[in-house]
Amino acid sequence: MPDIGIPDEEFLRGDVPMTKQEVRILTIAKARLHPTDIIYDIGAGTGSLSIEAARQALTGHVYALERKAEAVALIRANAEKFQTTNLTVLEREAPDGIAELPPCDCVLIGGSGSQLAAILKSVDSKLRSGGRIMLNCITVQTLLSAINYFRAQRVTYSYDTIQVQINRLRQIGPYDMAQAQNPIYILCAEKQ
Repeated sequence: MPDIGIPDEEFLRGDVPMTKQEVRILTIAKARLHPTDIIYDIGAGTGSLSIEAARQALTGHVYALERKAEAVALIRANAEKFQTTNLTVLEREAPDGIAELPPCDCVLIGGSGSQLAAILKSVDSKLRSGGRIMLNCITVQTLLSAINYFRAQRVTYSYDTIQVQINRLRQIGPYDMAQAQNPIYILCAEKQ
C-alpha cells in the first residue's frame, strides 16, 4: 500500500476546510483500511481524506459526499491531481444520497452539517459487520452527540476516542515557537 500522509501543501484548497496531514495519518491508521474496502467520506471538504483512503483501497472505492459546490470542485480537482480513479464525488447533503450507495466497510465523517444522528442512522444499515465509522470532531458538541449515539447502540458498536493536539514550530527571528492547530477528537466505532 502507498504511504499515508500527503503533505498539506500538495492539496488544492481554496477556502474549504481540510483535515490536516497528522490527523489524516491517525484517522487512516485507525480505520485499518484494506485494498478492497468500500468507503464513504461524508463532509469530504477538499477530499484530502478521500484521496488518502482511495490510495489505501486501491481495488476498492471511495464515495465522497459533499454539499458545497466549491468543495465538490476541489475534490474533483484534487482527485485528478493525484490520479485517483477509484473515487466518486457526489454533491449531496448527507444523509441524502447514502441510501443509493453500495454496502461499505468504512465511513469517514469530517462534517455533518448538524445532521450527525441522521447520518449515523443512515450509514448503520449500509455498514458491514466489522466495519468502522471514523469521526473527526472539532467541537465538543459533535463529540458528545457521537458518544451518545454509540452508547445507545452499545449492543451493535464498540468505540474509542482520542484527542490530538498538533503544534508546528514556526521561526520568529532567532526563535522557534509552537503554533497550535485546532485540537481534534477522533472517534473510532466498530460494528460488531
